[in-house]
Amino acid sequence: MIQVEGLSRRFHDQSVLDQISFEVAHGEFFGIIGPNGSGKSTLLRLLSGMDPVNDGRVLLKGKKVGSYSRKELAKWLAVLQQDALPPVGFTVREVIEMGRFPFQSWLGGDLENAERLIEAIVAKLELEALVHRTIERLSGGERQRVALAKVMAQQPSLLMLDEPTTFLDIGYQVQMMDYIRSWQQEAELTVVAVLHDLNLAAQYCTRLMIIHEGRVAAIGTPEEIMKSDLIAHVYGTEPIVLKHPVTDVPQILLQPGK
Repeated sequence: MIQVEGLSRRFHDQSVLDQISFEVAHGEFFGIIGPNGSGKSTLLRLLSGMDPVNDGRVLLKGKKVGSYSRKELAKWLAVLQQDALPPVGFTVREVIEMGRFPFQSWLGGDLENAERLIEAIVAKLELEALVHRTIERLSGGERQRVALAKVMAQQPSLLMLDEPTTFLDIGYQVQMMDYIRSWQQEAELTVVAVLHDLNLAAQYCTRLMIIHEGRVAAIGTPEEIMKSDLIAHVYGTEPIVLKHPVTDVPQILLQPGK
């Protein structure tokens, strides 16, 4: 699904990404983690075609990402960002319908009858009571559910997430990630997620890549990546790593500084 070869990025004279190479297979839930400023969001912008690739290669379905038009990409690739909703005034229903834009004809009509699709998404994300409410009247968790509904309406085969839980409390974080994993499994969706929380990343991702100072520090399963010495090297603090008592995946406990 995704092949990245020797990808680099510089801003002025500063290197942000340096010779990044990796692959993501169809149906994977691939997580990208690393400290603030390590280049994670820049990498996602290059992968999604939002920024041009000038040094290295990004192949999506075997073709260079830059060879696709924006509308062509939007028919099978969706990006969910931290705060991607339009300005105030639109209702929840109108925002979800915006996800159908790539499938509209030049006259503005949807090439497919999306009514059943939108109703199913509203029900799945438990948005029935909110469909006529404008987005400025929603809580942070509700807004992210609507943003997720909008990208679900695109029916992508590849979903990219840019720290979608950053501003949510822990209950909404788990709810959001549960919704995404359920959708991923039902639709055999490929997911690439930039995540800030290492415990969430280990719980939901099948493989992780850790970025440090613009370079790949390690790629592997959560069990291979969530090592106290590697976390200490990248983040500058040595955690205690334990197995989750229910899911058995590694989780970290932070230690106070000495």
